Amino acid sequence: MMILVATNWVNASLIALVSIGLVFLVLVLLIFILKLFGVIFRERKSAVKAAPAPVGASSDEITDEEVAAIAMAVNLFFNRHDEESDVLTFRQNHDVSAWQVRNINKPL
Repeated sequence: MMILVATNWVNASLIALVSIGLVFLVLVLLIFILKLFGVIFRERKSAVKAAPAPVGASSDEITDEEVAAIAMAVNLFFNRHDEESDVLTFRQNHDVSAWQVRNINKPL
């Protein structure tokens, strides 16, 4: 109870109002910055569209070499393992320690 009386409520409310105002100010500045980016990139898109395409070049056509390279890449990606990829292989360690020998001779 004594803490509530000792608190300077004028300074506390001033700090709260300044911090809330600062948050809203930063949000408004962020909105303006994002709109500015939109204007800048919209202008660049129109400049890129205005550039003429070279004669005889078409980006829609894929050559036979490109098809072969894509097919080889897909084949290498999906067939990374050999034919027995689902078979687990356990390597046996032939170096038997004294602890293993003791447990091997132990009756169950």
